[in-house]
This record gives sequence, C-alpha cells and structure tokens, in this order.
Amino acid sequence: MKNIRLKILLFIMIFALVWGSVGISASEMSTGVIDADAALDLDCKSAILMEASTGKVLYEQNADEPLPPASVTKIMTLLIVMEAIDSGALKLDEQVSVSANAASMGGSQIFLEEGETMSVEDMLKSVIISSANDAAVALAEHVAGSEEAFVQKMNARAAELGMKNTWFENTNGLDDTVTKHLTSARDIALMSRELIKHKKILEYSAIWMDTIRNGEFGLTNTNRLVRFYNGATGLKTGSTAKAKFCVSATAKRGNMHLICVIMGAETRDERNATAAKLLDYGFANYALYTAEGKKLNELKVTGGVENSCGVSYPEFNAVVNKGEEGKITASLELVPSLKAPVKIGDVAGKVVYKKGENVVGEIEITATENINKIKFTDILTRFFAKILIK
Repeated sequence: MKNIRLKILLFIMIFALVWGSVGISASEMSTGVIDADAALDLDCKSAILMEASTGKVLYEQNADEPLPPASVTKIMTLLIVMEAIDSGALKLDEQVSVSANAASMGGSQIFLEEGETMSVEDMLKSVIISSANDAAVALAEHVAGSEEAFVQKMNARAAELGMKNTWFENTNGLDDTVTKHLTSARDIALMSRELIKHKKILEYSAIWMDTIRNGEFGLTNTNRLVRFYNGATGLKTGSTAKAKFCVSATAKRGNMHLICVIMGAETRDERNATAAKLLDYGFANYALYTAEGKKLNELKVTGGVENSCGVSYPEFNAVVNKGEEGKITASLELVPSLKAPVKIGDVAGKVVYKKGENVVGEIEITATENINKIKFTDILTRFFAKILIK
C-alpha cells in the first residue's frame, strides 16, 4: 500500500514538473463566459478589444494613453516590410546582408553577425516568432537604406492609419535611449488590423516552434497564447522595464477575428491572463453577422448609349450581440433609374440591415459599368437603322 502511495505521489510530482515546464497558467487557457454588462477588472495600464473585419471596438480601458510599446513596435516594422513585398520591391527569397549596426542590437535576437546573409522570409519569421531585434533592423536597412529612413516610413504610415497617439524612434522597441517612442492600445489595434490583412503574417505568427540557418537555430514563439488559447492566430508580444509587459493578441473563432491589445501589465502571466480574459469576453458576448454581396438585375438608364446598367453591392459585416445573427433582415432601396452619364461606383441605392426597428448598418448599391450619355448623332443613327431594318 505504501509503495502504491509513493508511486501516486511520484506521478503527481512528475506531472506537476512537466506541466510547469511548458510555462502555462490556467488563466491562459481561459474559456470562461463573461457577461457583456460585467465590469472587467483588467490588470494592465490600458487595453482594447477590436473586431478585425469591421474595426468595431468591443471594449476599451484607457485606450488612448501614449505608452512605451516595447517589441509590439515591430507590428509596424512588419507592416512596412509586407507592403514592400506586395509592391514587388522586396521578395521573400531575397538575401539580406547584415550591417554592423543590425548585428549590434541587444535584447531578444538571433545573433546575426556582420556580413552574414539571410533570406527575407527567415528574417520575417525571426521577427514575428522570436521578436528578433537584430533581424528587424536588418530588414529595415535593406528596405529603406537606413533604419532612420525606415522609421520615417513607419511614422508616415501611422499617420495614414489615423494613429493619433503614436511616434516611433526605432524599428524594434528597445527603449533605453529613446525619448518619445510611444503609442496607444487603440493605435496598436489599428496597425494590427492592417497587418493581419497580409495572410502570410498569420502563417508565421501561428507557428509555435521553427528553425532557421538550415535547422541549426531554433525559434520559439514569444506569444504563448498561440499554443494554449483556443483560436489564437498571433500576433506580437513585447516587454521592457519601461513598457512592462504588452501584447497584441489575435484570435479567430468561426468567422469572427478579434484583436486584443494589453499594455503595461506587471508580469508576463498577468499579461497573458488579461488577454485571454478580454478575448473570452469578446467571444462569449458578440458574433459577426455576414451577408454576401450580390449582383442585381440590370437597372434602367435614361439618356444613355445603353438602356440599362449593372448594379451590385458588396459583402456586409456587422458585430451583433451573440444569438442575434439570425434576427437581422435586409431591405433594398433602389432608385427607379440612373441618368447618363453613369460611372462605375455611382450610387444607385442602398441595402439597409435591421434588427427589428433598429438599424444595424447599411451598404451602398453601385453601378458596375460606365454608360456614356447618348449624343444627337447616336439618336439619328438609331432612327435610320430602324427605318432601314423595316
């Protein structure tokens, strides 16, 4: 009997050691239901929860205070790099040569050496999976010629995205020497929303472990939610003494993709638990209503070289309270006709989406082709054509 008890105790101890070695707390696996009206006690300086496709904010706490973001900065770095790839200015298999400046970066890194070359793709993976400061600088210098020039692009893009409380001084978030390298939870959500439009990033950010240098150097994701939170897709963590612990965490369940930003948590575990709690709140209380776009029957055109015109409306998305997705109705409000000249995109009406008497949202119905105004000579040509046919 004593031996059995010892074996059971030994099993429990081994189990505890193994469980502890993966570094996960119960809160990181949280799937609890939080009522929409409940006051969330979030252990952080600021936070925001946003639905990705609509940009609708579902919850916020001090979301506009400028704070140091640490490595969450790299979301903008990655966005500029991905946009360079999309434009054709940069290729994933392109080789990047490492400068002395890039190799000198401290903090989290992949220990790049001056003169070493590595593909854009491996550097991208290193930045988003392992938060490599040296790779972030190397990519920036390769894209813009210098880190300073790249930072100018970062600030310009932030302004374009409406990030009103943001100023970047470097590409990686190291903040020992910066003076005003700040952003807000809302601004981080805005740039995160833009970044995840690039599906390649989500491929990288969902990886738990990978390797570079032909398998000789291992990468482990700094975002433990990727492994332990149901539906997690990414995105970027960060921590310094000034910033404390931050994260932009993305997760998708069904058709709803959420962006959760936590800034200024006291510990890594508090950051992860708070992010899980806020994501739980979103998934428990909200749903994404989606209506497909449609091409409608031809609409009459007056005074045009053609008598009708194609019209359509795009997909519509709206965040609603969970359980209300099936209660939404759609009604079309279409003009009787369009007057030539008609241009692609001219408004021909709208689709109104309602829940009962409450308007959930609306979307425009627009022309899908150009119709020129008919000329007098065109009228004469048609007239004589009819006569000749008779």
